[in-house]
Amino acid sequence: MRMLHAHFLPNQIEAGCDEAGRGCLAGPVVAAAVILPHDFDVRLMRDSKALSADKRMRLRQYIERNALAWAVSSTCNEVIDNINILNASFDAMHKALDQLDISPDLLLIDGNRFKPYRAIPHVCLVKGDANYAAIAAASILAKTYRDELMHQYHERYPAYGWDKNKGYPTIDHRMAIEIHGETPLHRKSFNIKARQLKLF
Repeated sequence: MRMLHAHFLPNQIEAGCDEAGRGCLAGPVVAAAVILPHDFDVRLMRDSKALSADKRMRLRQYIERNALAWAVSSTCNEVIDNINILNASFDAMHKALDQLDISPDLLLIDGNRFKPYRAIPHVCLVKGDANYAAIAAASILAKTYRDELMHQYHERYPAYGWDKNKGYPTIDHRMAIEIHGETPLHRKSFNIKARQLKLF
């Protein structure tokens, strides 16, 4: 398998940013920001979607031990409904960046859009989580922390299967909404009952 790039530019402190939960019907969107050292072993890194849950957790621990700085934040479903999911994703990323102990020189953003953060330059990279180690690390943190949140919410609302579907629009999740109605954690601005083809 092809190795991820360690950096976008040489001699820069780069923070990789990614989010998890953008396409879900319930729960928050969670974002992470990660600054990796220049000697970080990128051979271990993969996009979170290409990893099993066990491997994601092991890599999360490795990232947390070895990153120069990392942070995770979230934006709740009520705010998602108020400002839309795209702006909520930016909000969660900005809050994660606020928590970093080190100020980066450059932000590497997964995707094709971003709202500028302070005066720090940024570059948007489509499929960045599959190409750059810092973004892949952020994707792993965002995914694992959000999965843990959805497991906790499953204990409160077990009928929706969030321990398995994590709030994504599976058939079982939609059927549970039809039977039991929406919870306070559902995103009211999303087309929950009809088939949702695109967010934007």
